Amino acid sequence: MSKVVNPRVEILSSNGMKSIPKEYVRPQEELESIGDVFEEVTSGKGPQLPTIDLQGLDSRDKEVREKCHEELIKAAREWGVMHLINHGIPNELIDRVKMAGKGFFDQPAEEKEKYANDQASGNVQGYGSKLANNASGQLEWQDYFFHCIYPEEKRDIWPKTPTDYSPATSEYAKQLRGLTSKILSALSLGLGLEQERLEKEVGGMEDLLLQFKINYYPKCPQPELALGVEAHTDVSALTFILHNMVPGLQLFSEGKWVTAKCVPNSIILHIGDTIEILSNGKYKSALHRGLVNKEKVRISLAVFCEPPKEKIVLKPLPETVSEAEPPRFPPRTFSQHIMHKLFRKSEDSGEEK
Repeated sequence: MSKVVNPRVEILSSNGMKSIPKEYVRPQEELESIGDVFEEVTSGKGPQLPTIDLQGLDSRDKEVREKCHEELIKAAREWGVMHLINHGIPNELIDRVKMAGKGFFDQPAEEKEKYANDQASGNVQGYGSKLANNASGQLEWQDYFFHCIYPEEKRDIWPKTPTDYSPATSEYAKQLRGLTSKILSALSLGLGLEQERLEKEVGGMEDLLLQFKINYYPKCPQPELALGVEAHTDVSALTFILHNMVPGLQLFSEGKWVTAKCVPNSIILHIGDTIEILSNGKYKSALHRGLVNKEKVRISLAVFCEPPKEKIVLKPLPETVSEAEPPRFPPRTFSQHIMHKLFRKSEDSGEEK
């Protein structure tokens, strides 16, 4: 069994503690913006994340198709995150994936520890808790399970239990890969490019990886002091998220944090840094974070669509650059971009791309 550096958050949560360890307490400037997530969702104040009905994406009616494209492109430019409904992935399959994720975390600790990762040696695949990667040594109120789910030949870790874990997540990965192509195609057209262009630029069918991360946010005795995940943008091209209908996702919009409402049968889509870079900032990689609460466990299941680490140099596409809009991002491989963000995070707030 791998050595566990920090106690699992789930264990801390279940031992009846009334106050959280100091390593989990956020700095003062952050605490001022952390509120009661349930109260924020029910108040209904402020802007709401866009909900995009994807039914029109495959319509034979050109007008319907174009209207769907326009709505998707507008949300990608203005928010960088949205709820997708009528996305074509069966609700029954989505329920199975959610059950598989919950089932993994419902297992005894010793079963999960069989898949423990060794982050100190750079291996993040497997079961883990977030290590401190900032100067203050703060931790996030979260445990997770992370592994590659597509393409199949690049899969490594795969839990044997629950028994439906592998069949459900494998089928979900295939269907999500198809949806990824459709979204990238619409985003390409939105930049005035041929529709296969962005897909090609992020690695195509062969090299675009789908990485699956189940985030488990246990109940927290002092949710006003902690975060499930600190403010960040995703490095991916696209991120797709399912959750157990417990609110917690917040987006930074117009100078304040906006809590996303839970939309039944939806998949949340985030535009990641990779697409922001290729589009020269025309599409937005949204700054977001996760809150926790006292009453309910929150589980989110994220799939990160990532370009190959070294094969492709990410930089604004020539068609997105002009005299009026010079390149906003220097050329970097995906691997260099990740290292840049980690390095910058120790220097500042982590918002730097």
